[in-house]
Amino acid sequence: MLNSKVYNVLKVIATTVLPGLGALYFALAEIWTLPKAPEVVGTIAAINVFLGLLVNVSSVQYNRSDKKYGGVINAIDREDGTKVFTLEVDEVGLYDLETRESVLFKIRSTK
Repeated sequence: MLNSKVYNVLKVIATTVLPGLGALYFALAEIWTLPKAPEVVGTIAAINVFLGLLVNVSSVQYNRSDKKYGGVINAIDREDGTKVFTLEVDEVGLYDLETRESVLFKIRSTK
């Protein structure tokens, strides 16, 4: 649903920026008698819940898909009782494989 850059930005906003902003406004409104503290904080909270929903839906869709995998490891049982493993790297992942810190592979077995 969301590309990784948008997802990461929205996640930071939803987990850090908006809660911090709401807490800051609430505290300053009490100290300085700023107007409409409940309305402002409630609005920030409502926006934050909606962003959290977008981030969560995107995360669920991503985890249900094969997009998280860099390829497949095939486990093949031979007739002689030995096992052979082959690696299939996705074409997209192939070009940035050496720049990644880690890669997740799906296991496909003949069992």
